[in-house]
Amino acid sequence: MEISAAEFKAKCLKLMDEIAKTRKPIIITKRGKPVAKLVAVEPEPRRPLFGYMAGTITYVGDIESPIDVEWEAEAGTEPNLYPRTRKRRGK
Repeated sequence: MEISAAEFKAKCLKLMDEIAKTRKPIIITKRGKPVAKLVAVEPEPRRPLFGYMAGTITYVGDIESPIDVEWEAEAGTEPNLYPRTRKRRGK
């Protein structure tokens, strides 16, 4: 579709809506010679959610071998792990 620059100026917003809907470009002419082409913007393709973070993690050192440090939770010496129960009076 070809239109003159004066017609484009008068109907600019309507033509942009039409291009967005039909996806057909419009050639704008000035004194009968093409000077510009109005085309619809192609939408960015959506990236899939699965695997979108692939390759973003880096491992520093060995993460699989056991460590030499004894944790309080495993040793049973953690003070807040097993709270003391209150003794009942009268029994």
